[in-house]
Amino acid sequence: MAAYGRPTLRDLFDDSPTPHIAHPPRTHHRGFYVATDGSFRATGGGLGVVIETRDGERVARIALPDRAPDNNVAEYRALHLGLDVLAARAPRDARIGVLVDHDVLAANANRALLATDDGWRPDEPLSVPEDSRHHWRGIQARLHGFADCRVARIRSAENPAHPLANAPQQYSHVNDEANRCVLPTAVDTDELIPPPSRADRPASD
Repeated sequence: MAAYGRPTLRDLFDDSPTPHIAHPPRTHHRGFYVATDGSFRATGGGLGVVIETRDGERVARIALPDRAPDNNVAEYRALHLGLDVLAARAPRDARIGVLVDHDVLAANANRALLATDDGWRPDEPLSVPEDSRHHWRGIQARLHGFADCRVARIRSAENPAHPLANAPQQYSHVNDEANRCVLPTAVDTDELIPPPSRADRPASD
């Protein structure tokens, strides 16, 4: 379960904006949630990942040292890592909720998800850090590899992956946790009603 006193990733997702993409009631049915964060320091940063089911059951936590050229690249690396791990633990038909604390990354990911096979593309090209091009291609492939996905933007102070990314040596023990492939419980039909915080909220832009 989520740590005592900390909201589950599902709660954070439901209370957060999803830039450039609508978040109607049916999209609240996520099977898995992944929060990621990347940190940059001249002395070395880190990558943090937290994955939970919609019930709040922990699937994985990761805290890895990393030397990215800047914070933007670190954020893309962290999301790529989190999606790779989730893809190995979740079924292909899973509905995914992603949480990041980087505005541009959240917006880019949702705009990429809006791209369709019939040729629709965002009006403007996405701005991706040059050193993140390869990670961005991997991120897009992973996002489109799930049955459905939305990306929410949360504050750094709320992001449970933030401490893992900022102190990877301190939290290195989480990397020794046993691998888990946890399936969420079946959706209750009562959950078709959106949470009060999102019931009357328009799509974020």
